[in-house]
Amino acid sequence: MPDWSRRRGDLDHGGLQSTINITSVIFLGFPVLQRYNLMFFSLLLLIYCGAISGNLLIMVLYLVSKTLQSPMYFFITQLSMFDLLVTTNSVPVLLHTVLYGGSTISVIGCVIQFVFYAISVFSECLLLSVMSFDRYLAICHPLRYHTIMNHTLCVTLVCIIWLMSFMGTFIYLVSMRNLHFCGPHIINHFYCDLEPILQLSCSDTSIIHTESLILGFIFVIIPFIVIVMSYVYIVITILKIPSNTGRHKAFSTCSSHLTVVCIFYGTLMMVYMSPTRGEALTLSKVLSLIYTVITPMLNPIIYTLRNKDFKKAFLKVRFFFCSGHVVL
Repeated sequence: MPDWSRRRGDLDHGGLQSTINITSVIFLGFPVLQRYNLMFFSLLLLIYCGAISGNLLIMVLYLVSKTLQSPMYFFITQLSMFDLLVTTNSVPVLLHTVLYGGSTISVIGCVIQFVFYAISVFSECLLLSVMSFDRYLAICHPLRYHTIMNHTLCVTLVCIIWLMSFMGTFIYLVSMRNLHFCGPHIINHFYCDLEPILQLSCSDTSIIHTESLILGFIFVIIPFIVIVMSYVYIVITILKIPSNTGRHKAFSTCSSHLTVVCIFYGTLMMVYMSPTRGEALTLSKVLSLIYTVITPMLNPIIYTLRNKDFKKAFLKVRFFFCSGHVVL
């Protein structure tokens, strides 16, 4: 097993900056949990398997069940795809880091990991805003819903989300192309985010920080404003419904999405608004753990636990699987 603590000590005694180009970096993960590595690894592996199987199940149910062929379930399937992207991008490296007390990744690999992470964050922010607009149309304009939110528009919106996310990430790649990475070669985290990567560079990163603010406004703040405005109109419309049953039924159609939005944006804001030095760094890593590991597992549960359509589709799939049928 590599002696990661000794390497960290060598760095502390040798100084934080190196004049030599670095080609690889070391993840420290969660050093405070070193005594409980095996237990922590087992828990993470269990949650990771739950996240993978839950999101894959949603995608399979959507593909094989005719009752789920609607815009809302199409967008939920896309959310599952983004959750799979973020969790498969970070958790395998995290599992290796926890099991061995640290792990090594090349600088290029670190940048690639950040690229997929940025794509997943940008895409999920945009998708959640589109899903809120979908709920707005369904509740506030039910008679025009199927005319406006047709299959062509749904596919077009998802393609735009992917295209915008790739373009936003490509801006980062272009700016990082000329960065000179000279150390430190240790990242006190479990995945490569923008700030840890920039701390590896001794080049001027002011332009990238400015780009980060602009892209954050475009991909995080604006979608959040769209979500808030959509739910303002949704709440106003629901309050106008005369019967309690009608109000409850209308709110139940968007309660799952609202829960996912609160978890996603709440965690994201706490991660990037909290300090990342000293003891606060541990809190930042825990919050990042929630976003990259816990949330992808919770989203399928939130969307399927109280959803009758998903339950019926699952029972159908199980019945046909057990009886040997292939076509539903």
